[in-house]
Amino acid sequence: MTHPFMGAGVALITPFNEDKSVDYSALERLVENQVSGGIDYLVVLGTTAETPALSDDEKKEIVRFVIEKNAGRLKIVVGMGGNNTAGLVQSIQKTNFDGIDAILSVTPYYNKPTQEGLFLHFKAVVEASPVPVILYNVPGRTGVNMEADTTLRIARLSEKVVAIKEACGDLGQFAKIINDAPGYFKVISGDDGLTLPSIAIGSIGVISVIANALPEKLSQLAHASLDGNVLLASQLHLQMAEMLKLIFREGNPAGVKTLMEMMGTIKNELRLPLVPASASTRSMIEAEWKRMS
Repeated sequence: MTHPFMGAGVALITPFNEDKSVDYSALERLVENQVSGGIDYLVVLGTTAETPALSDDEKKEIVRFVIEKNAGRLKIVVGMGGNNTAGLVQSIQKTNFDGIDAILSVTPYYNKPTQEGLFLHFKAVVEASPVPVILYNVPGRTGVNMEADTTLRIARLSEKVVAIKEACGDLGQFAKIINDAPGYFKVISGDDGLTLPSIAIGSIGVISVIANALPEKLSQLAHASLDGNVLLASQLHLQMAEMLKLIFREGNPAGVKTLMEMMGTIKNELRLPLVPASASTRSMIEAEWKRMS
């Protein structure tokens, strides 16, 4: 059976106007670009969306807006994570899940729980959620790595736990999860640059940042990898390799927003504490974009 989140997902940015308000016109264009570019599902309010800098009202409106503009064409995953388990459970319980196909829930950040704490946190999340749960491990941002055994322990709680977005950067950890997971639970790469190698060992795709700017190319990479077209997948991987390094040079989403501004799709606006990429990084992104074009 095909997994509902196989292929290419995109972690949507949040476009802003010069006054830092949400640019809904740009957001609508972004959704249309993802649909026409062959992306399989949308991830709203992930890390790439600068979610910590959004108000609760803005978060609700962004989700509502994306659901409306998507009009049922692609599956929608909404980021719902936090480091206050009880507060997160309450938030899940109060959410209207109409039009939402799953949640993406990141490991608690800053307070660095133990593996047992991670297990009990996600047990509460899974029990509270009325929709499938995709776990999210990104130790470079949260300060804690959810080990493979902990991930597998959570996966075995319920068939509602359908996948993990794994961004540990360690293919050995990917392999341990892939080898030992129940059939309904899959690994999704959280690193664009590991799309091809992770699929080669059994992951089912990627939740991508660069797809905001290059949805067609990223979608082709993921699908060629899944189809076993190694030649095409390798060519696409190599075409994007340098740009992938550059867009993360000063953090996410500063790099991809710089690229998208060059492409004319958004304004290069971020909310503090994030700031636009420096002139030197911008120059390198511009040079690489001209090479790719």
